[in-house]
Amino acid sequence: MPADPTPHGATASGAGASGAGASAAWKSGDTPQRLAQIALRDLPWEIGVAKPDPAIVVDGVSRTFGGLTAVAVDHLEIQRGGITGLIGPNGAGKTTLFNLLTGFDQPDTGTWSFNGKSLGKLAPHKVARLGVVRTFQLTKALSRLTVLQNMLLGAQDQKGEGFFRALVPGIWRAQERENTEKAMELLRRFKLDAKKDDFAGTLSGGQRKLLEMARALMSDPEVVMLDEPMAGVNPALTQSLLGHVKDLREQGMTVIFVEHDMDVVRDISDWVVVMAAGKVIAEGPPESISQNQAVVDAYLGAHHDAPLTVEEEDQVLAEAEQSIARSEGHADVLDSDRATRGDTKR
Repeated sequence: MPADPTPHGATASGAGASGAGASAAWKSGDTPQRLAQIALRDLPWEIGVAKPDPAIVVDGVSRTFGGLTAVAVDHLEIQRGGITGLIGPNGAGKTTLFNLLTGFDQPDTGTWSFNGKSLGKLAPHKVARLGVVRTFQLTKALSRLTVLQNMLLGAQDQKGEGFFRALVPGIWRAQERENTEKAMELLRRFKLDAKKDDFAGTLSGGQRKLLEMARALMSDPEVVMLDEPMAGVNPALTQSLLGHVKDLREQGMTVIFVEHDMDVVRDISDWVVVMAAGKVIAEGPPESISQNQAVVDAYLGAHHDAPLTVEEEDQVLAEAEQSIARSEGHADVLDSDRATRGDTKR
């Protein structure tokens, strides 16, 4: 069976949600990309649709700041082993949702889980230990440490982190050597090995993005969450970053990323989730999103391309004339006021 997504405008018969169709279509030797496409192929393009094998499940999560609702997600599932793009206009709540899922913020209501284990109330480092790591839109590289030292910070369960154990090199030296070898292997993969002794603060914006992604992999995560990985990156490095994101999927990791560039989203996503005003307004394969009217309205405004009726044109013209008249009237008052002040001074 082909791995192509559901045709435009079509919905599944319902069998896809159980995963039976995906199992039947699987063949020995299939790549992770194909497996992700098969798992998602027969799903209906509906908000909150159940995935065959979700890694992360979100239920009723909301977060408000004062009177502003930043996130209000009723139900969302992230398919394991695929690349899920999270898109939406500025202020849609994408980064806030990332912060909630990774413990950097706590919601007002709701639950969310990873591999069936609740992540509620867990600190960010505990979420990372479970296998969910993230990068940031504004990179968090420690500028006064070298690139290699930044990498070593990402390794988990380091034996020399305790005060007294740190005084006995025999306890941690072998592990430190293994971590250094692993860090160098990742740096070579991300083409940063030549920079290993440079301070992280001397790297370009794109190189810092690469460093942060490489450092996240030091903990051998199951889920990698990337917050605008292409933002501010030199075009020469964009293709390199795209390749690395795809490579995460080929290694069996689940990837969730925030991005505004729709060409990038269409290129690497297996599934796309669209947010607006804190809510999920659409889900589906990349090619379905551009045809969704709710998505078009969220990005461009409702009726952005509809021609105005005669009555609407008359109303727009009348409002424009009134605005001009008010402006001119205000200007006349200012001129009269200036003239009066001038006469008084004389």
